[in-house]
Amino acid sequence: MELIEICQRAKEVSRRIGSLETGRKNEALYAAAEALKGHAPKILEANAEDIARGKENRMPEAMLDRLLLTDARIGQMAEGLCEVARLDDPIGEVLSMKQRPNGLRIGKQRVPLGVVGMIYEARPNVTADAFALCFKTGNAVILKGGSDALCSNIAIVRSLQDALLSCGLPRDAVQLIEATDRETTAAFMRMNGYVDVLIPRGGAGLIRTVVEQATVPVIETGTGNCHIFVDETADLEMAVRIILNAKTQRIGVCNACESLVIHEKIADAFLPKLAAALEEKDVEMHADERSLAAAESGVSKRGLLVPAVEEDWGREYLDYKISVKTVSSLDEAIEHINRYNTGHSEAILTESYTNAERFLQEVDAACVYVNASTRFSDGNEFGLGAEIGISTQKLHARGPMGLEALTSTKYIIYGNGQVRP
Repeated sequence: MELIEICQRAKEVSRRIGSLETGRKNEALYAAAEALKGHAPKILEANAEDIARGKENRMPEAMLDRLLLTDARIGQMAEGLCEVARLDDPIGEVLSMKQRPNGLRIGKQRVPLGVVGMIYEARPNVTADAFALCFKTGNAVILKGGSDALCSNIAIVRSLQDALLSCGLPRDAVQLIEATDRETTAAFMRMNGYVDVLIPRGGAGLIRTVVEQATVPVIETGTGNCHIFVDETADLEMAVRIILNAKTQRIGVCNACESLVIHEKIADAFLPKLAAALEEKDVEMHADERSLAAAESGVSKRGLLVPAVEEDWGREYLDYKISVKTVSSLDEAIEHINRYNTGHSEAILTESYTNAERFLQEVDAACVYVNASTRFSDGNEFGLGAEIGISTQKLHARGPMGLEALTSTKYIIYGNGQVRP
């Protein structure tokens, strides 16, 4: 199908699904969840083709992990659809209603955006999440996944479309652009009049390309150079546990910790313990001179201690690597983090209420934590159901984007014959 036809169909169907009752939408989401589970063998077969091609192309381990589907992950995708069905429907909600002196009653109501375009890389779970969130909010969605996940995405979208048809609803509420050439992607980013908003989700290169080239409005999701600052009052055992989780639970995700900032007063006591724990996971520490000296006694594999260069402070590794910077104060820590972060997720580990509050107020990021792993930056973990991305911009939406982020508002005005004098 040609791109223009896909966009025209999405525009037409958006008007229909935008006015669906909540019950009809939820029925379709539950049906889609069952369809995913029912189609699991076909989806896994398609995913195996993508994985095999990825290995042939020497795709990095972190990217292969993002691409991989299993029965358990398909089950999680299906449960994500059900969770969205159980959430309150924001569409139609009246946010305010005020009466003017002339008798007019002016209110603001949540409405769908219309047609949402998604451009994303090898994350087939995003396909189901994007459909669920867009459909629940009355939006049609056009998906442009990466070529690395094409077979998986085709299989997933077909199962979702079958579910819609079984409920008497238009299959074009979710469509996949199967063309993989750059010209089609570039044209998609210029489909003003058909696509109301584009959401890129992936690496820095993809996001930068969409932001710079799109004429359709963009909600910018961001890469994650996420920091954890261990201050002089931190519980060191807790700090090791949190950092291990944030760095190594899944290395290929945007909310993984990529950078550590350590207060110099606890460097000698803390860094040998941390280095020993990271060594068990084969994590390279790209550290400044002070941190290297403190960490050296904790490791036996000297190759895991690497002198940091300037580029390390701002790098999203998506690998078993982490940067380590020693600072002399909370002020220096905040300054370093605000200089090099990507506006995603930052954390402080501290027993000081004053330091915690200053960090929360002064660090500029979508999600700021006290004594917790950055890995919680996720729509499900925030109680939003599935997420369509984590916005690192400041307009319209910021942080994990759930249902409300996929709505706009309109004013509704009630009168009884008023005319303007």
